[in-house]
Amino acid sequence: MNGDPATIRKILTELGDTWAVVGLSNNRDRAAYGVARTLQRFGKRVVPVHPKAETVHGERGYASLAEIPFKVDVVDVFVNSRLAGAVADEAVAVGAEAVWFQLGVIDEAACARTREAGLEMVMDRCPAIEIPAL
Repeated sequence: MNGDPATIRKILTELGDTWAVVGLSNNRDRAAYGVARTLQRFGKRVVPVHPKAETVHGERGYASLAEIPFKVDVVDVFVNSRLAGAVADEAVAVGAEAVWFQLGVIDEAACARTREAGLEMVMDRCPAIEIPAL
């Protein structure tokens, strides 16, 4: 299951509000930019994670999850599916509570590893679509 309603609800309403958005830059044409803005409107702190480490929507960016000097609750993944597994593994390593693979980001093995590590996991869904529905 890519994202059962109970898991989606738990991630969006019960886990902490600090979301690392991997792939977020100041490119307004990328989906991550608008999704991050929507998450902020719903009270989430959005931390950009991108090789450029740009400040986006007023939040300082970091080049990797490991560089973020505070706890991240949810890792929202906007990278190519072949790169997503490594990001999920890094999310486990930094102690995140959940990993969310965006629409079109699919890696069944990474999903299984992440769940086995005890994290909540949603795949091929968009929080900006799900959160207003709650």
